[in-house]
Amino acid sequence: MDANAGSFVAVRRLAGSERAAGAAAFHHSSSAEVVTGSTAWIGKGLSCVCAQRRDSDARLSFDLTPVQEECLQRLQNRLEVQYDSSNSDHQEALKDLWRASFPGAELRGLISEQWKEMGWQGKDPSTDFRGGGFISLENLVYFSKNFPKSFQELLRKQNGDRAIWEYPFAVAGVNITFMLIQMLDLQSVKPRSFIGAVFLKLLSENDQAFDILYCITFKLMDQQWLDMHATYMDFNTVMKSTRRQLERELLLEDIQRIEDMPSYKLLAR
Repeated sequence: MDANAGSFVAVRRLAGSERAAGAAAFHHSSSAEVVTGSTAWIGKGLSCVCAQRRDSDARLSFDLTPVQEECLQRLQNRLEVQYDSSNSDHQEALKDLWRASFPGAELRGLISEQWKEMGWQGKDPSTDFRGGGFISLENLVYFSKNFPKSFQELLRKQNGDRAIWEYPFAVAGVNITFMLIQMLDLQSVKPRSFIGAVFLKLLSENDQAFDILYCITFKLMDQQWLDMHATYMDFNTVMKSTRRQLERELLLEDIQRIEDMPSYKLLAR
């Protein structure tokens, strides 16, 4: 993602009277208004949160087992796939995301103002996948199908005392994918941090570990958001706090499976 991009998206929660006035615009009920502005808060969040590396990391190197090498390669192959709006499989994945997000609501097109309801920056979600690639869409679809209750709670901001200006759900999801890729150093030939090495062990136990970790991270980020009484200008701070908590949990001695992470218990199917 471009840290010099010229726009942001925030989501303002609407009062009951405002929601009623805007309900006719969509077939499903709406509880948020998408607003654009001139500061690339998401881009800045990525450069601040994700590109951090300890001085010692460059000197670390961990040997991988053949199984771990194979698992890492499969995941890296996924990372290399860019979203292609002309690819029928990618189009179908985007439609799957819509159907899981708003069951029964007809999507009028892959380019539509309706997408702003999910928290995309504009009417064409493909423009937001540039930083996270196709895997960021796969992560959202996985979340929607495997933990639908938690997915809907986050999408609709159903839990807790929410801020007037909320983070945009979909674009926050792309940020989370990007942050995890950097935190785990997944584009390196072998891990250069203890966090990366621990994750590869978990990945060798469960080839869906990255997707599950994504779901954990999204739910944890929202919990941190509520605990900090955050608003959209606090997004960077919330992401930093979320990353620190993930690192602490991954380094716990009794973590043998991704499901052993304490924050996994936040997820509901």
